[in-house]
Amino acid sequence: MEDWRHGGFGLYMHWPFCASKCPYCDFNSHVAATIDEDRWRRAYLSEIARIGAETPGRVLNTVFLGGGTPSLMSPDLVATVLEAVRATWPVANDLEVTLEANPGSVEAGRFQGYADAGVNRISMGLQALNDADLRRLGRLHSVAEAKAAFDMARRAFDRVSFDLIYARQDQTLGAWDAELREAAAMAVDHLSLYQLTIEDGTAFGARHAAGRLNGLPGDDLSADMYLKTQDILNRIGLPAYEVSNHAQPGCESRHNLIYWRCGDYAGVGPGAHGRLTLGGRRMATATPLLPSAWLSQVETQGSGEGPREAVPPAEQGSEYLMMALRLVEGLDPERYAQMSGAPLCDARLAEIEDMGLICRRDGRLSATATGRVVLNAIIRELAP
Repeated sequence: MEDWRHGGFGLYMHWPFCASKCPYCDFNSHVAATIDEDRWRRAYLSEIARIGAETPGRVLNTVFLGGGTPSLMSPDLVATVLEAVRATWPVANDLEVTLEANPGSVEAGRFQGYADAGVNRISMGLQALNDADLRRLGRLHSVAEAKAAFDMARRAFDRVSFDLIYARQDQTLGAWDAELREAAAMAVDHLSLYQLTIEDGTAFGARHAAGRLNGLPGDDLSADMYLKTQDILNRIGLPAYEVSNHAQPGCESRHNLIYWRCGDYAGVGPGAHGRLTLGGRRMATATPLLPSAWLSQVETQGSGEGPREAVPPAEQGSEYLMMALRLVEGLDPERYAQMSGAPLCDARLAEIEDMGLICRRDGRLSATATGRVVLNAIIRELAP
């Protein structure tokens, strides 16, 4: 069995446009006055056909329409893309099709159109449940608009997730507790809760470097917020299955599980990355960041990808270690040894296990609840 089958096969399609650029965002997103959807439709269909010809007969488990703000796409474009996907690959009986959405009122009105097109899961970027922090985060919607859009999404879809950011400026543990309880009361089956990180190349990054981003919580308070999150969501039946993601059992994001389990995924669109096993070799794929550059390359060269690179065994093992330890289910040490060509160091494992940061159970290695708070340090210790 080829190794990628442990994780499955998915398609990620990137829509690079947003109504505005959020100051914390380091994703490949752009603001454009006009968008030629016909041109994008042709490019997406061309790339799906090209990759499909290289992966014939593979069962496709998931499709993820990410961005940017994919809910700026017309439902007709989404329908055309998904029709091409189904014509290109055999799809799983439980094919998961996720579309990321922002809760602007115009976009929310399109939800039924997306459902009719074949989308069956929505991931909404709410980010905060108070208007002052939404403004600080550069979001264009209000809490009232977010809740209205969320209700619309629930009427159109059985599976609806939403994101919140914590460890925001001047946020207290009590304020996060109250906001988290409100979010938990709204949740359908899945929540993504991310700690605010300050990234280089963003507006927040520039403000932070200039000393003008005040009120960020310290490490201890951020850790307390993380632990508070685990406590509250465990008690209501939304346990963590990954460091930042919580779900009812069976309602996990199957597409993201492909990443964390190191399956194969095709990346289509500007800035989309992929991992494809072809001819027994695992290849890394990447595309130009600029939308105009990607479109032009697809149109003139017949491919939106840059040169592919083979992922060496040691790097495959490092990717698996880094991704799988984020999951509560952890990693398979035997699979790690097969991928990387060498096992994990027993002495290091024993030392970290004695500290109560990892555990071995049923042939798998996973971080404990305490260990997940310091997961990056554990990965650094175990990496060769």
